[in-house]
Amino acid sequence: MSLLFEPFTLRGLTIPNRVWMAPMCQYSAASEGPLTGAPTDWHVQHLASRAVGGAGLVMAEATAVAPEGRISPWDLGLWNDAQAEAFARITALLRDQGAVPAIQLAHAGRKASVSAPWKGGKAIAPAEGGWTPVAPSALPFDSGSPLPQELTTEQIAGVVRQFADAARRALAAGFQVAEVHAAHGYLLHQFLSPGSNHRTDAYGGPLENRIRLALEVAEAVRAVWPQELPLFFRVSATDWLPASVPSWTADDTVVLAKELAARGVDLIDVSTGGNSPDARVEVGPGYQVPFAERIRREAGLATGAVGLITEPEQAEAVLAEERADAVLLGRQLLREPYWARAAAARLDDADRAPRPVQYRY
Repeated sequence: MSLLFEPFTLRGLTIPNRVWMAPMCQYSAASEGPLTGAPTDWHVQHLASRAVGGAGLVMAEATAVAPEGRISPWDLGLWNDAQAEAFARITALLRDQGAVPAIQLAHAGRKASVSAPWKGGKAIAPAEGGWTPVAPSALPFDSGSPLPQELTTEQIAGVVRQFADAARRALAAGFQVAEVHAAHGYLLHQFLSPGSNHRTDAYGGPLENRIRLALEVAEAVRAVWPQELPLFFRVSATDWLPASVPSWTADDTVVLAKELAARGVDLIDVSTGGNSPDARVEVGPGYQVPFAERIRREAGLATGAVGLITEPEQAEAVLAEERADAVLLGRQLLREPYWARAAAARLDDADRAPRPVQYRY
């Protein structure tokens, strides 16, 4: 029997296996009218097909906690009840197929207000239907990005409330796992890294100040999220910059993970990069797994590993070697929605990836 298809219990929730679908932005939400930010038929098939394919946990993409927190005008949102109601159909579908529905709550910060990738991914000015991004400091992401507005301490408190309010709506929509997105150069990551956070108040400067907002958000979400349900936190474990450049590092991530554990976070979803256009990422099969392994070992928290995990034997080895507690697949599940069922067959464990009743005859 493979470890990949062993159930995994966090708090009062048992996830049927360790093959999880990573959140992947689709830029296909409703973009006008009262249902702006709501999922569409595209999201129904995109998420439900991976549950039918055998993934034990299916996570909806980065879902903005406020309109200005969207990456693009076509991003999902959870800042109103109509959006939550639109998600309910999806969570019911996922649970009906035996998968755990999860959602990633996010705020894009200075990387907001851009077009979809297939439309060029360029900044959209307010006059063209975009908006002015916000950030810890008035520092653009790169030379082609607009100057963001520096958040006041009052606005920072508002961001914390927005995350908590979105978590309440996620629960009402039927999600069983909430994940706070603090990776890939979005707002919480921007506060963490000295490369993007030049503040001189309680939210900037030394490490204990730069992690303050992340911890406040974790506390606020945990306070409204049921004690029997797990809370995930996604991090970029490194900015992939030279030691001579002020940046977020793996050492910093271990410190943060320990603090998050003390505040009720149950699993760290470990990614890397995204906060600097100058990053030099050392890409290869399983290239982010060592970061998940280190956090798991040194912080004593469960971790999820992601990043060029493509083969069943590779995923099984990550678990067997105790480098992570689950694997999250992104592009591989886009290529192969039924990867989990095929992996179970490859690992001689097909009985634990049962087919839907409709496909048994």
